[in-house]
Amino acid sequence: QVQLVESGGGLVQAGGSLRLSCTASGRTFSRYAMGWFRQAVGKEREFVAGISISTYYADSVKGRFTISRDNAKNTVWLQMTSLKPDDTAVYYCAARLGIGGREASDYGYWGQGTQVTVSS
Repeated sequence: QVQLVESGGGLVQAGGSLRLSCTASGRTFSRYAMGWFRQAVGKEREFVAGISISTYYADSVKGRFTISRDNAKNTVWLQMTSLKPDDTAVYYCAARLGIGGREASDYGYWGQGTQVTVSS
């Protein structure tokens, strides 16, 4: 079992940056693949970035977002730069024991989400 808590969301102007954090409970954090997903109003939840042995990104954020983790701190981050209004969504942290994936159904543990709003 792992519990996830996100933080760092907020309101930012287009072109700005935000860093989201996700802190996990438990002592086996390093065994989990971590992912960030987002869900905009009226849209399905979509994959943003993942990290396990390597990092991987959705095409829409590649080159602008960076996912990283510190297993000693039980924390994964999502550094977001060059933000666009289309990035506005609730961002969720997710965990999966073992290897990662790009589908929400791949992940068994979810945080409560943090709102990111990008104004034009």
